Amino acid sequence: MTVNIAVVGLGAFGHKHLDALTQILDAKIQYVAHSKMDIAKEVAAKYGAKAAFTNYSELLAQDDLDGVVLATPTQMHHAQTLEALRAGKHVMVEIPMADSLAGMQEIVDVQKETGLVAMAGHTRRFNPSHQFVHNKISAGEFAIQQMDVQTYFFRRTNANALGQARSWTDHLLWHHAAHTVDLFQYQTGEKIVKANAIQGPKHPELGIAMDMSIQLQTETGKICTLSLSFNNDGPIGTFFRYIGDTNTYIARYDDLVDGKENPIDVSNVAVSMNGIELQDREFVAAIKEKREPNSSVGQVLPCYVVLDALQQQLAY
Repeated sequence: MTVNIAVVGLGAFGHKHLDALTQILDAKIQYVAHSKMDIAKEVAAKYGAKAAFTNYSELLAQDDLDGVVLATPTQMHHAQTLEALRAGKHVMVEIPMADSLAGMQEIVDVQKETGLVAMAGHTRRFNPSHQFVHNKISAGEFAIQQMDVQTYFFRRTNANALGQARSWTDHLLWHHAAHTVDLFQYQTGEKIVKANAIQGPKHPELGIAMDMSIQLQTETGKICTLSLSFNNDGPIGTFFRYIGDTNTYIARYDDLVDGKENPIDVSNVAVSMNGIELQDREFVAAIKEKREPNSSVGQVLPCYVVLDALQQQLAY
């Protein structure tokens, strides 16, 4: 069985998904969609898609379409996810899956009603470095005591990862903190029961805080400290330090070292070193096997419950 996929939104992350899908034998890039037809047609030709669309409803009406990957602006995620599910299409939506907790809960409810595959783009669950740590935890060989995480970018203008102007505004809490909050609960297997946040001054033009600090604690006392910045003019990315009862691990993208900087080989953890590809493989496999995927919208909802609570703190 070949799973026919449409990639909707052809910016930096849309292209990451397109490149990833070309590596999956049982997936086919059937359609692409973008707000500008000239871009959509160019990308369709490059990746061998059957057709290009600017109208999302017309795309969803195609009988030979199984699922959509939504790499569109955040404010579109909620409505597009619901429309796809109600049209009988499986969905993988980039994070955040909506811009409010109520919207996210509605997505979870509609997924349950339809029984379709719906997953959110929490890529950290799939990165081989984090899978290595997860496997150690599952085997009872490592237990997290603390996670120390730095998410740093230099982004003082509204640009994407390719340096192109964005039509939407990125957000430290609802996008970047979401990765760590979800990963912390996933890796510990526990619920976050305490969460605190403070933020720096808001950018006069973008209207968002450019610096933020978050503290988390699980029900058994495991803690996470997360520092985020769009002001960091230096090494960029997210860097994770796992401090445990038997070892320390430091994950930098797909590289993993121990606490003494000794490299750990994670090349055999999964079939690829590309977290986006592994995420897309899970989406395709879940559709074929008619099962709930890792990072399903239901599984990641607790992350957004925490983010909503933090947002309420920051509003005062």
